[in-house]
Amino acid sequence: MENTATSTKKKSSLKTKVQRLGSALSNMVMPNIGAFIAWGLITALFMATGWLPNAHLAKLITPMVTYLLPLLIAFTGGSSIAGHRGGVVGAIATMGVIVGANIPMFIGAMLMGPLGGWCIKKWDDRVQPHIRQGFEMLVNNFSSGIIGMLLAIIGCYAIGPVVTTASGWLATGVDYIISIHLIPLANIFIEPAKVLFLNNAINQGILTPLGIQQAAKAGKSILFLLEPDPGPGLGVLLAFSIFGKGTAKASAPSAIIIQFFGGIHEIYFPYILMKPALFLSVIAGGVTGTFTFSMLGAGLKASPSPGSIISILLMTPKGIGNFVAVLTGVAAATIVSFLISMVILRRDKTDPDAALEAGQAQVDAMKGNTKPQASNGKDAKAILSGGTVSKIIFACDAGMGSSAMGASILRDKVKKAGLDLSVTNTAISNLKDESGLLVVTQEELADRALKKTPDAVHVSVENFLNSPKYDEIVAGLKTKEVTADDETSTENAAQDSTTKETDASAYKVDFSKVTEVDFVHHDQNVGSATMALSTFKTALKKNDKKITARNVAVNDLEDKPEVLVLASRETAKRIKSQFADLQVIVMSNLLDPAEYDKIISELK
Repeated sequence: MENTATSTKKKSSLKTKVQRLGSALSNMVMPNIGAFIAWGLITALFMATGWLPNAHLAKLITPMVTYLLPLLIAFTGGSSIAGHRGGVVGAIATMGVIVGANIPMFIGAMLMGPLGGWCIKKWDDRVQPHIRQGFEMLVNNFSSGIIGMLLAIIGCYAIGPVVTTASGWLATGVDYIISIHLIPLANIFIEPAKVLFLNNAINQGILTPLGIQQAAKAGKSILFLLEPDPGPGLGVLLAFSIFGKGTAKASAPSAIIIQFFGGIHEIYFPYILMKPALFLSVIAGGVTGTFTFSMLGAGLKASPSPGSIISILLMTPKGIGNFVAVLTGVAAATIVSFLISMVILRRDKTDPDAALEAGQAQVDAMKGNTKPQASNGKDAKAILSGGTVSKIIFACDAGMGSSAMGASILRDKVKKAGLDLSVTNTAISNLKDESGLLVVTQEELADRALKKTPDAVHVSVENFLNSPKYDEIVAGLKTKEVTADDETSTENAAQDSTTKETDASAYKVDFSKVTEVDFVHHDQNVGSATMALSTFKTALKKNDKKITARNVAVNDLEDKPEVLVLASRETAKRIKSQFADLQVIVMSNLLDPAEYDKIISELK
């Protein structure tokens, strides 16, 4: 037993380390993705074979890929460790590897940028406390200049040639694999890695640097299509839309829009994890798509980010043949993934809602989302009172992707609640500690966010795209005083309700006033709330009772005693903290017709 626990801990630790490596790499690349897209568009438009050939503007291409992009990566990497000062030293150090190499030095920038930031940070930690007053600027400026110079010299003569040689080997290997048409086999590893949240390490750390080198020579690269291809995930979601059941089927169409057009691939991961056999679907779809890309000579000018079909088409080189090749590859991946998923779903007999919930739990577990993180030991719910929070920031590794979607979801809820609050998203490395700040992040990143902003209110969610805590946040912000004692008493009351017999006389409800029965839905229970409403309406019809029954969002509830809400314990807690007059019954099973019969018998 002890050996098993130790083995699990080691595996978890290894996975966490790889994820952190991917995060470190993406933190340097993703904030600068706009520059990569600008370079890709300039190349696609103005090079000799581009859409609008222009010899003068084409002069931008080489300096951008040789100097601008690596220096931006280096500055970002250095500044993430030692602020602006670290970024400057990292950029100076990277200039050495650029001069000492004859290829675009992206890998060198990823090494030298953080190294420069680390060196200047260690210097400052040791020396700054001993600097005499009045000499601070002199010492700081000369130290950064001297350390940057030494690192640039080391980079030019040592690191640059080594990275060039290593990159050459990798590029030669990739070219060879492409030439013998084995590049599709890469998707055997890429597709599962995406679901395990290792895509940043693969795409930003390996494929993008090699792809840029290839695109600089050939004008395009297939490597830009391997990980962002939306086809495999689209096929799975289409299969769920047609052959799925329950909540999974109901939520799949909206997930398609987010994944295919929004480029947020994370949305389909729970669907894969709820039925692990679907790993075969995305692997087969990825291999098929890449094989088609390879056969038709497809490639992109630069890395599309996010992996949206819109971004992919924008990065496609001029020529109908190139667009046909890209779209055919995406379509082939979608079809194969869909067909295999169809067979798997039609043969599967498990409870779909329970399986999807379990799949979501696996996603959360892989991200380390196990418990909420509070600020400075305080309960976040207890201090989300009106006037305390003036700004909400979603923070993730790169400040893009799912955090942007999460910010959009909460921004909409805040707006509907009539709250005048800013809701934005950013990378954790860009967080700044300030008063009135609420930081929403994932548990795995909570410690890093807390270190950056110790004075902020911190809330960790299970999933940026699908969290009931958003309603808790809005409820807390609308309620002027939500204390920890209130939460405790509410929870105790909810527990008391669920432990009582489901007997109408036991409910503390004035049924004589009830004219409407509501079921409340939020991000995670849309499907179950709909099913509960349907069950209740069937019970109403059986008992020949005519009363209004609705499925509403928590912010659309009317706070009056004529409204009776039937809810689970967790939902009831949120409602009781926000509304004073409406009546609530805590249900132990929202899908049990027997419980509804007892309640309906009391309705007038």
